[in-house]
Amino acid sequence: MIPNPNSKAIRRRERLNLPAVEPPRRPSRERAADFGEAWEPITPEWARAAARRCIQCPSAPCVRACPVGNDIPYALWHLEHGLIDDAARIFGRTNPMAAICGRICPQTELCEGACPYMRQGRPPVPIGRLEAFAADWIERQGTSAGGDPRSTGRSVAVIGGGPAGLVAAEILARRGHAVTLFDAWPAPGGLLRFGIPRFKLDPAHARKRTEWLRRIGVRFETGVRVGRSPSVDDLVDRGFDALFLAVGAAVPRPLEIEGADLEGVLGATEFLLRANADPRILPAGLGERPEVGSRVAVIGGGDTAMDCIRTAIRLGAREAVCWYRRSEAEMPGNPRDRSLAREEGARFAWLSVPIRVHGDGAGRVRAMTVADTRLAAPDASGRRRPELVPGSERIVEVDTVIHALGYRPDRSFARSIPGLETEDDGRIRIDPGTGATSRPGIFAGGDAVLGPALVVDAVAGGRRAAEAIHAFLSGGRSVAA
Repeated sequence: MIPNPNSKAIRRRERLNLPAVEPPRRPSRERAADFGEAWEPITPEWARAAARRCIQCPSAPCVRACPVGNDIPYALWHLEHGLIDDAARIFGRTNPMAAICGRICPQTELCEGACPYMRQGRPPVPIGRLEAFAADWIERQGTSAGGDPRSTGRSVAVIGGGPAGLVAAEILARRGHAVTLFDAWPAPGGLLRFGIPRFKLDPAHARKRTEWLRRIGVRFETGVRVGRSPSVDDLVDRGFDALFLAVGAAVPRPLEIEGADLEGVLGATEFLLRANADPRILPAGLGERPEVGSRVAVIGGGDTAMDCIRTAIRLGAREAVCWYRRSEAEMPGNPRDRSLAREEGARFAWLSVPIRVHGDGAGRVRAMTVADTRLAAPDASGRRRPELVPGSERIVEVDTVIHALGYRPDRSFARSIPGLETEDDGRIRIDPGTGATSRPGIFAGGDAVLGPALVVDAVAGGRRAAEAIHAFLSGGRSVAA
Protein backbone atom coordinates (compact mmCIF):
# COMPACT_ATOMS: atom_id res chain seq x y z
CA MET A 1 0.00 0.00 0.00
CA ILE A 2 1.35 3.45 -0.95
CA PRO A 3 1.66 5.70 2.11
CA ASN A 4 -0.40 8.87 2.31
CA PRO A 5 1.64 11.74 0.80
CA ASN A 6 0.30 14.01 3.54
CA SER A 7 1.74 11.77 6.28
CA LYS A 8 3.10 13.65 9.31
CA ALA A 9 5.33 10.73 10.36
CA ILE A 10 8.23 13.14 10.42
CA ARG A 11 6.93 16.62 11.08
CA ARG A 12 8.42 19.67 9.46
CA ARG A 13 10.26 20.80 12.57
CA GLU A 14 11.80 17.37 12.96
CA ARG A 15 12.82 17.37 9.31
CA LEU A 16 14.48 20.77 9.71
CA ASN A 17 16.66 19.27 12.43
CA LEU A 18 17.86 16.38 10.29
CA PRO A 19 21.57 16.60 9.35
CA ALA A 20 22.44 17.77 5.84
CA VAL A 21 23.25 15.02 3.37
CA GLU A 22 25.80 16.32 0.87
CA PRO A 23 26.21 14.62 -2.53
CA PRO A 24 29.44 12.58 -2.41
CA ARG A 25 32.20 13.86 -4.68
CA ARG A 26 35.11 11.83 -5.97
CA PRO A 27 38.45 12.98 -4.52
CA SER A 28 39.65 16.03 -6.43
CA ARG A 29 43.07 14.60 -7.33
CA GLU A 30 41.47 11.41 -8.63
CA ARG A 31 38.80 13.08 -10.76
CA ALA A 32 41.22 15.68 -12.17
CA ALA A 33 43.21 12.81 -13.66
CA ASP A 34 40.38 11.42 -15.80
CA PHE A 35 37.20 12.39 -17.61
CA GLY A 36 34.86 10.35 -15.43
CA GLU A 37 31.87 11.93 -13.70
CA ALA A 38 32.89 14.11 -10.74
CA TRP A 39 30.26 12.67 -8.39
CA GLU A 40 30.25 9.33 -6.61
CA PRO A 41 27.35 6.97 -7.40
CA ILE A 42 24.29 7.40 -5.19
CA THR A 43 22.68 4.52 -3.29
CA PRO A 44 18.96 4.18 -2.54
CA GLU A 45 19.77 4.59 1.14
CA TRP A 46 21.54 7.90 0.51
CA ALA A 47 18.65 9.06 -1.68
CA ARG A 48 16.11 8.28 1.03
CA ALA A 49 18.12 10.15 3.66
CA ALA A 50 18.56 13.17 1.40
CA ALA A 51 14.91 13.27 0.32
CA ARG A 52 13.73 12.99 3.94
CA ARG A 53 15.00 16.52 4.60
CA CYS A 54 12.37 18.00 2.25
CA ILE A 55 9.82 19.72 4.50
CA GLN A 56 7.10 19.56 1.81
CA CYS A 57 6.56 23.33 1.73
CA PRO A 58 2.90 24.12 0.93
CA SER A 59 4.03 26.99 -1.30
CA ALA A 60 6.59 24.77 -3.09
CA PRO A 61 9.12 27.52 -3.97
CA CYS A 62 11.33 24.91 -5.65
CA VAL A 63 8.57 24.14 -8.15
CA ARG A 64 8.13 27.82 -8.99
CA ALA A 65 11.88 28.16 -9.49
CA CYS A 66 12.03 25.20 -11.91
CA PRO A 67 11.67 26.28 -15.56
CA VAL A 68 9.77 23.08 -16.39
CA GLY A 69 7.69 23.07 -13.19
CA ASN A 70 8.82 19.70 -11.81
CA ASP A 71 6.63 18.54 -8.90
CA ILE A 72 9.72 18.26 -6.72
CA PRO A 73 8.10 17.77 -3.28
CA TYR A 74 5.90 14.92 -4.53
CA ALA A 75 8.85 13.22 -6.27
CA LEU A 76 11.01 13.56 -3.15
CA TRP A 77 8.21 12.18 -0.99
CA HIS A 78 8.23 9.04 -3.15
CA LEU A 79 12.02 8.81 -2.92
CA GLU A 80 11.82 9.13 0.86
CA HIS A 81 9.53 6.11 0.93
CA GLY A 82 11.70 4.06 -1.43
CA LEU A 83 9.33 4.42 -4.40
CA ILE A 84 12.08 5.28 -6.86
CA ASP A 85 10.23 4.32 -10.07
CA ASP A 86 7.31 6.53 -9.10
CA ALA A 87 9.64 9.44 -8.32
CA ALA A 88 11.26 9.05 -11.73
CA ARG A 89 7.87 9.08 -13.46
CA ILE A 90 6.88 12.26 -11.60
CA PHE A 91 10.06 14.01 -12.74
CA GLY A 92 9.58 12.61 -16.26
CA ARG A 93 6.06 14.01 -16.63
CA THR A 94 7.45 17.52 -16.89
CA ASN A 95 11.06 16.87 -17.89
CA PRO A 96 11.85 14.17 -20.47
CA MET A 97 15.54 14.92 -19.83
CA ALA A 98 15.59 14.45 -16.06
CA ALA A 99 18.83 12.41 -16.14
CA ILE A 100 20.54 15.22 -18.04
CA CYS A 101 19.12 18.27 -16.27
CA GLY A 102 19.71 16.64 -12.89
CA ARG A 103 23.41 16.66 -13.75
CA ILE A 104 23.98 19.97 -15.51
CA CYS A 105 21.32 22.44 -14.32
CA PRO A 106 22.63 25.15 -11.99
CA GLN A 107 20.29 24.00 -9.24
CA THR A 108 21.76 26.46 -6.74
CA GLU A 109 20.36 29.22 -8.96
CA LEU A 110 17.02 27.47 -9.50
CA CYS A 111 15.20 24.87 -7.38
CA GLU A 112 17.86 24.39 -4.70
CA GLY A 113 18.37 28.14 -4.48
CA ALA A 114 14.70 28.46 -3.48
CA CYS A 115 14.95 25.78 -0.78
CA PRO A 116 14.13 27.15 2.72
CA TYR A 117 17.38 25.69 4.05
CA MET A 118 19.27 28.28 1.97
CA ARG A 119 17.69 31.08 4.01
CA GLN A 120 19.13 29.42 7.12
CA GLY A 121 22.60 29.26 5.60
CA ARG A 122 22.41 25.45 5.44
CA PRO A 123 22.89 23.10 2.47
CA PRO A 124 19.67 22.69 0.47
CA VAL A 125 18.05 19.38 -0.36
CA PRO A 126 20.24 18.08 -3.26
CA ILE A 127 17.38 18.07 -5.76
CA GLY A 128 19.53 17.77 -8.87
CA ARG A 129 21.41 14.68 -7.72
CA LEU A 130 18.15 13.07 -6.60
CA GLU A 131 16.48 13.79 -9.94
CA ALA A 132 19.40 12.24 -11.84
CA PHE A 133 19.46 9.23 -9.50
CA ALA A 134 15.76 8.51 -10.02
CA ALA A 135 16.01 8.90 -13.80
CA ASP A 136 19.07 6.62 -13.96
CA TRP A 137 17.34 4.05 -11.75
CA ILE A 138 14.24 3.66 -13.90
CA GLU A 139 16.37 3.57 -17.04
CA ARG A 140 18.36 0.64 -15.63
CA GLN A 141 15.10 -1.17 -14.88
CA GLY A 142 14.15 -0.88 -18.54
CA THR A 143 11.27 1.12 -19.96
CA SER A 144 8.99 0.76 -22.97
CA ALA A 145 7.35 3.32 -25.18
CA GLY A 146 3.95 2.34 -23.80
CA GLY A 147 2.58 1.17 -27.15
CA ASP A 148 2.57 2.79 -30.56
CA PRO A 149 0.32 5.85 -30.75
CA ARG A 150 -2.26 5.99 -33.51
CA SER A 151 -0.84 7.86 -36.51
CA THR A 152 -2.36 11.26 -37.15
CA GLY A 153 -1.19 11.31 -40.75
CA ARG A 154 0.59 14.63 -40.13
CA SER A 155 4.34 15.20 -40.35
CA VAL A 156 6.73 17.57 -38.58
CA ALA A 157 10.30 18.59 -39.40
CA VAL A 158 12.44 19.37 -36.36
CA ILE A 159 15.56 21.34 -37.28
CA GLY A 160 18.29 20.96 -34.68
CA GLY A 161 19.18 17.97 -32.51
CA GLY A 162 19.94 19.76 -29.23
CA PRO A 163 17.75 19.60 -26.11
CA ALA A 164 14.86 21.66 -27.47
CA GLY A 165 14.70 19.64 -30.69
CA LEU A 166 14.98 16.27 -28.96
CA VAL A 167 12.22 17.07 -26.47
CA ALA A 168 9.88 18.40 -29.16
CA ALA A 169 10.54 15.36 -31.35
CA GLU A 170 9.69 12.98 -28.50
CA ILE A 171 6.43 14.70 -27.55
CA LEU A 172 5.24 14.99 -31.14
CA ALA A 173 6.12 11.38 -31.96
CA ARG A 174 4.24 10.17 -28.91
CA ARG A 175 1.25 12.18 -30.10
CA GLY A 176 1.23 10.14 -33.29
CA HIS A 177 2.88 12.56 -35.72
CA ALA A 178 5.59 11.47 -38.15
CA VAL A 179 8.73 13.34 -37.05
CA THR A 180 11.95 13.83 -38.97
CA LEU A 181 14.82 15.51 -37.13
CA PHE A 182 17.48 17.27 -39.20
CA ASP A 183 20.86 18.02 -37.66
CA ALA A 184 24.04 19.54 -39.07
CA TRP A 185 26.29 17.39 -36.88
CA PRO A 186 27.24 13.81 -37.75
CA ALA A 187 25.11 12.64 -34.80
CA PRO A 188 22.20 14.27 -32.95
CA GLY A 189 22.53 15.66 -29.45
CA GLY A 190 23.85 19.17 -30.03
CA LEU A 191 25.71 20.59 -27.05
CA LEU A 192 24.68 17.55 -24.97
CA ARG A 193 26.94 15.43 -27.16
CA PHE A 194 29.51 17.88 -28.50
CA GLY A 195 29.68 20.82 -26.12
CA ILE A 196 29.58 19.53 -22.53
CA PRO A 197 32.60 17.70 -21.09
CA ARG A 198 32.26 14.06 -20.15
CA PHE A 199 33.04 14.73 -16.48
CA LYS A 200 29.79 16.74 -16.34
CA LEU A 201 27.65 14.73 -18.75
CA ASP A 202 28.58 11.43 -20.35
CA PRO A 203 27.58 11.60 -24.05
CA ALA A 204 25.96 8.21 -23.52
CA HIS A 205 22.97 10.07 -22.10
CA ALA A 206 22.44 11.86 -25.43
CA ARG A 207 22.91 8.60 -27.32
CA LYS A 208 20.28 6.92 -25.15
CA ARG A 209 17.82 9.73 -25.86
CA THR A 210 18.45 9.30 -29.58
CA GLU A 211 17.98 5.53 -29.39
CA TRP A 212 14.73 6.03 -27.47
CA LEU A 213 13.45 8.42 -30.12
CA ARG A 214 14.28 5.96 -32.88
CA ARG A 215 12.29 3.29 -31.06
CA ILE A 216 9.21 5.50 -30.97
CA GLY A 217 9.49 6.30 -34.68
CA VAL A 218 11.55 9.50 -35.03
CA ARG A 219 13.64 9.59 -38.21
CA PHE A 220 17.04 11.31 -38.23
CA GLU A 221 18.82 13.00 -41.11
CA THR A 222 22.27 14.01 -39.84
CA GLY A 223 24.98 15.99 -41.57
CA VAL A 224 22.25 18.17 -43.08
CA ARG A 225 22.59 21.93 -42.59
CA VAL A 226 19.09 23.25 -43.17
CA GLY A 227 19.09 26.84 -44.34
CA ARG A 228 21.62 26.24 -47.08
CA SER A 229 20.62 23.00 -48.77
CA PRO A 230 17.88 22.19 -48.15
CA SER A 231 16.26 25.47 -47.21
CA VAL A 232 13.31 25.72 -44.87
CA ASP A 233 11.06 26.33 -47.86
CA ASP A 234 12.46 23.16 -49.47
CA LEU A 235 11.15 21.26 -46.42
CA VAL A 236 7.78 22.95 -46.84
CA ASP A 237 7.76 21.75 -50.45
CA ARG A 238 8.52 18.21 -49.25
CA GLY A 239 5.14 18.25 -47.55
CA PHE A 240 5.87 18.73 -43.86
CA ASP A 241 2.80 20.05 -42.10
CA ALA A 242 4.76 21.99 -39.46
CA LEU A 243 8.35 22.87 -38.65
CA PHE A 244 10.15 23.45 -35.35
CA LEU A 245 13.33 25.53 -35.47
CA ALA A 246 15.76 24.58 -32.70
CA VAL A 247 19.10 25.54 -34.20
CA GLY A 248 20.63 26.94 -31.00
CA ALA A 249 22.99 29.87 -30.61
CA ALA A 250 26.38 28.41 -31.42
CA VAL A 251 28.25 31.26 -33.12
CA PRO A 252 31.14 32.12 -30.76
CA ARG A 253 31.99 35.69 -29.89
CA PRO A 254 35.55 36.32 -31.11
CA LEU A 255 38.60 37.32 -29.09
CA GLU A 256 39.33 40.76 -30.52
CA ILE A 257 42.85 41.50 -29.32
CA GLU A 258 46.23 41.49 -31.04
CA GLY A 259 47.66 37.99 -31.38
CA ALA A 260 44.30 36.21 -31.31
CA ASP A 261 45.23 34.40 -34.53
CA LEU A 262 48.38 32.76 -33.13
CA GLU A 263 48.70 29.00 -32.92
CA GLY A 264 47.68 27.89 -29.46
CA VAL A 265 44.85 30.41 -29.16
CA LEU A 266 41.68 28.35 -29.27
CA GLY A 267 37.98 29.07 -29.12
CA ALA A 268 36.05 27.17 -26.48
CA THR A 269 33.96 25.22 -29.00
CA GLU A 270 36.94 23.84 -30.89
CA PHE A 271 38.83 23.10 -27.68
CA LEU A 272 35.97 21.21 -26.00
CA LEU A 273 35.13 19.30 -29.16
CA ARG A 274 38.68 18.10 -29.65
CA ALA A 275 39.18 17.28 -25.98
CA ASN A 276 35.90 15.54 -25.20
CA ALA A 277 33.98 14.28 -28.21
CA ASP A 278 34.43 10.91 -29.88
CA PRO A 279 36.90 11.64 -32.73
CA ARG A 280 35.19 9.07 -34.93
CA ILE A 281 32.12 11.30 -35.31
CA LEU A 282 33.83 14.67 -35.50
CA PRO A 283 34.23 16.68 -38.72
CA ALA A 284 37.60 16.55 -40.44
CA GLY A 285 40.31 18.51 -38.64
CA LEU A 286 38.71 18.28 -35.20
CA GLY A 287 39.60 14.72 -34.24
CA GLU A 288 43.03 15.38 -32.73
CA ARG A 289 43.22 16.01 -28.97
CA PRO A 290 44.78 19.43 -28.22
CA GLU A 291 48.21 19.76 -26.61
CA VAL A 292 47.86 22.46 -23.96
CA GLY A 293 51.34 22.55 -22.43
CA SER A 294 51.95 23.46 -18.78
CA ARG A 295 50.37 26.91 -18.54
CA VAL A 296 46.83 27.54 -19.73
CA ALA A 297 44.88 30.80 -19.67
CA VAL A 298 41.08 30.70 -19.98
CA ILE A 299 39.36 34.00 -20.76
CA GLY A 300 35.72 34.30 -19.67
CA GLY A 301 33.50 33.76 -16.67
CA GLY A 302 30.56 31.55 -17.62
CA ASP A 303 29.91 27.83 -17.45
CA THR A 304 31.82 27.25 -20.69
CA ALA A 305 34.93 28.84 -19.16
CA MET A 306 34.70 26.41 -16.23
CA ASP A 307 34.30 23.52 -18.66
CA CYS A 308 37.44 24.66 -20.46
CA ILE A 309 39.63 25.14 -17.38
CA ARG A 310 38.63 21.80 -15.88
CA THR A 311 39.28 20.10 -19.23
CA ALA A 312 42.71 21.75 -19.51
CA ILE A 313 43.66 20.38 -16.08
CA ARG A 314 42.69 16.89 -17.24
CA LEU A 315 44.87 17.34 -20.32
CA GLY A 316 47.92 17.95 -18.14
CA ALA A 317 48.05 21.70 -17.48
CA ARG A 318 49.99 22.32 -14.26
CA GLU A 319 48.88 25.93 -14.09
CA ALA A 320 45.35 26.79 -15.24
CA VAL A 321 44.14 30.34 -14.62
CA CYS A 322 40.74 31.84 -15.42
CA TRP A 323 41.01 35.55 -16.29
CA TYR A 324 37.82 37.46 -15.63
CA ARG A 325 37.33 41.20 -16.01
CA ARG A 326 34.86 41.54 -13.14
CA SER A 327 34.87 40.20 -9.58
CA GLU A 328 33.62 36.81 -8.47
CA ALA A 329 30.40 38.42 -7.28
CA GLU A 330 29.56 39.33 -10.90
CA MET A 331 30.64 35.99 -12.38
CA PRO A 332 27.67 34.43 -14.22
CA GLY A 333 28.67 30.76 -14.11
CA ASN A 334 27.40 28.01 -11.84
CA PRO A 335 29.04 28.39 -8.38
CA ARG A 336 29.07 24.61 -7.92
CA ASP A 337 31.19 24.15 -11.04
CA ARG A 338 33.50 26.91 -9.82
CA SER A 339 33.92 25.08 -6.52
CA LEU A 340 34.76 21.83 -8.31
CA ALA A 341 37.28 23.67 -10.50
CA ARG A 342 39.01 25.16 -7.45
CA GLU A 343 39.26 21.75 -5.81
CA GLU A 344 40.87 20.40 -8.98
CA GLY A 345 43.54 23.11 -9.03
CA ALA A 346 42.09 25.96 -11.08
CA ARG A 347 43.09 29.51 -10.13
CA PHE A 348 41.19 32.73 -10.73
CA ALA A 349 42.45 36.18 -11.65
CA TRP A 350 39.58 38.55 -10.81
CA LEU A 351 39.35 42.08 -12.16
CA SER A 352 41.95 41.24 -14.80
CA VAL A 353 41.79 41.11 -18.57
CA PRO A 354 44.22 40.04 -21.34
CA ILE A 355 44.85 42.85 -23.81
CA ARG A 356 47.41 41.22 -26.12
CA VAL A 357 48.75 37.76 -26.97
CA HIS A 358 52.46 37.45 -27.82
CA GLY A 359 54.01 34.93 -30.17
CA ASP A 360 57.40 33.19 -30.08
CA GLY A 361 58.48 34.33 -33.54
CA ALA A 362 57.33 31.08 -35.13
CA GLY A 363 53.61 31.81 -34.88
CA ARG A 364 53.01 30.06 -31.55
CA VAL A 365 51.65 31.74 -28.41
CA ARG A 366 54.19 32.26 -25.60
CA ALA A 367 52.79 35.03 -23.35
CA MET A 368 49.97 37.52 -22.72
CA THR A 369 49.88 41.12 -21.64
CA VAL A 370 47.20 41.47 -18.96
CA ALA A 371 45.90 44.50 -17.12
CA ASP A 372 43.90 45.11 -13.97
CA THR A 373 40.37 46.46 -14.18
CA ARG A 374 38.04 48.31 -11.87
CA LEU A 375 34.26 48.46 -11.95
CA ALA A 376 32.78 51.76 -13.05
CA ALA A 377 29.19 52.83 -13.68
CA PRO A 378 26.69 50.20 -14.94
CA ASP A 379 26.56 49.56 -18.69
CA ALA A 380 23.43 49.14 -20.82
CA SER A 381 22.78 45.71 -19.29
CA GLY A 382 22.82 47.12 -15.76
CA ARG A 383 26.13 45.49 -14.83
CA ARG A 384 29.02 47.61 -13.64
CA ARG A 385 31.32 48.27 -16.56
CA PRO A 386 34.97 47.18 -16.20
CA GLU A 387 37.61 49.73 -17.18
CA LEU A 388 41.39 49.36 -17.38
CA VAL A 389 43.57 50.56 -14.53
CA PRO A 390 46.32 52.72 -16.08
CA GLY A 391 49.84 51.43 -15.56
CA SER A 392 48.73 47.95 -14.41
CA GLU A 393 49.90 46.09 -17.51
CA ARG A 394 52.18 43.09 -17.04
CA ILE A 395 53.26 40.05 -19.05
CA VAL A 396 52.51 36.46 -18.04
CA GLU A 397 53.87 33.40 -19.78
CA VAL A 398 51.31 30.96 -21.25
CA ASP A 399 51.38 27.94 -23.54
CA THR A 400 47.70 27.93 -24.52
CA VAL A 401 44.97 30.57 -24.49
CA ILE A 402 41.31 29.49 -24.59
CA HIS A 403 38.61 32.12 -24.99
CA ALA A 404 35.07 31.44 -23.79
CA LEU A 405 33.36 34.78 -24.37
CA GLY A 406 29.83 33.63 -25.10
CA TYR A 407 27.72 32.78 -28.12
CA ARG A 408 25.06 34.29 -30.31
CA PRO A 409 22.50 32.96 -32.82
CA ASP A 410 23.44 32.42 -36.45
CA ARG A 411 21.83 35.40 -38.19
CA SER A 412 22.31 33.82 -41.62
CA PHE A 413 19.90 31.00 -40.75
CA ALA A 414 17.03 33.34 -39.90
CA ARG A 415 17.78 35.50 -42.94
CA SER A 416 17.40 32.43 -45.17
CA ILE A 417 13.71 32.12 -44.22
CA PRO A 418 11.49 34.66 -46.01
CA GLY A 419 8.99 36.35 -43.72
CA LEU A 420 10.63 35.19 -40.46
CA GLU A 421 10.83 38.02 -37.93
CA THR A 422 13.83 38.28 -35.63
CA GLU A 423 15.12 40.45 -32.82
CA ASP A 424 17.95 42.89 -33.49
CA ASP A 425 20.54 40.40 -32.24
CA GLY A 426 19.34 37.61 -34.55
CA ARG A 427 17.12 35.70 -32.10
CA ILE A 428 13.93 34.38 -33.66
CA ARG A 429 10.84 36.27 -32.53
CA ILE A 430 8.03 34.06 -31.24
CA ASP A 431 4.76 34.11 -29.39
CA PRO A 432 6.09 33.26 -25.89
CA GLY A 433 3.04 31.16 -25.05
CA THR A 434 3.23 28.88 -28.08
CA GLY A 435 6.60 29.26 -29.79
CA ALA A 436 4.82 30.30 -33.03
CA THR A 437 6.89 32.48 -35.36
CA SER A 438 5.70 35.06 -37.86
CA ARG A 439 5.46 32.26 -40.46
CA PRO A 440 2.27 30.18 -40.04
CA GLY A 441 3.10 26.59 -39.16
CA ILE A 442 6.70 27.38 -38.22
CA PHE A 443 7.59 27.33 -34.53
CA ALA A 444 10.88 27.92 -32.71
CA GLY A 445 12.42 27.37 -29.29
CA GLY A 446 15.61 26.95 -27.31
CA ASP A 447 18.69 29.15 -27.68
CA ALA A 448 17.65 30.26 -31.16
CA VAL A 449 14.91 32.21 -29.36
CA LEU A 450 16.45 32.86 -25.95
CA GLY A 451 20.09 33.33 -26.85
CA PRO A 452 22.58 31.26 -24.84
CA ALA A 453 20.55 29.90 -21.92
CA LEU A 454 20.17 26.81 -19.76
CA VAL A 455 19.42 23.32 -21.04
CA VAL A 456 16.32 23.23 -18.85
CA ASP A 457 15.08 26.42 -20.53
CA ALA A 458 15.50 24.72 -23.90
CA VAL A 459 13.58 21.70 -22.59
CA ALA A 460 10.76 24.01 -21.48
CA GLY A 461 10.70 25.74 -24.87
CA GLY A 462 10.69 22.47 -26.78
CA ARG A 463 7.87 21.08 -24.68
CA ARG A 464 5.75 24.23 -24.97
CA ALA A 465 6.21 24.43 -28.75
CA ALA A 466 5.48 20.72 -29.23
CA GLU A 467 2.12 21.04 -27.49
CA ALA A 468 1.32 24.10 -29.60
CA ILE A 469 2.33 22.27 -32.79
CA HIS A 470 0.08 19.36 -31.84
CA ALA A 471 -2.83 21.76 -31.33
CA PHE A 472 -1.99 23.44 -34.65
CA LEU A 473 -1.97 20.12 -36.52
CA SER A 474 -5.14 18.99 -34.82
CA GLY A 475 -6.80 22.04 -36.29
CA GLY A 476 -6.20 20.67 -39.75
CA ARG A 477 -4.00 23.44 -41.11
CA SER A 478 -0.79 22.87 -43.06
CA VAL A 479 2.48 24.74 -42.82
CA ALA A 480 1.73 26.61 -46.02
CA ALA A 481 -1.55 27.99 -44.69
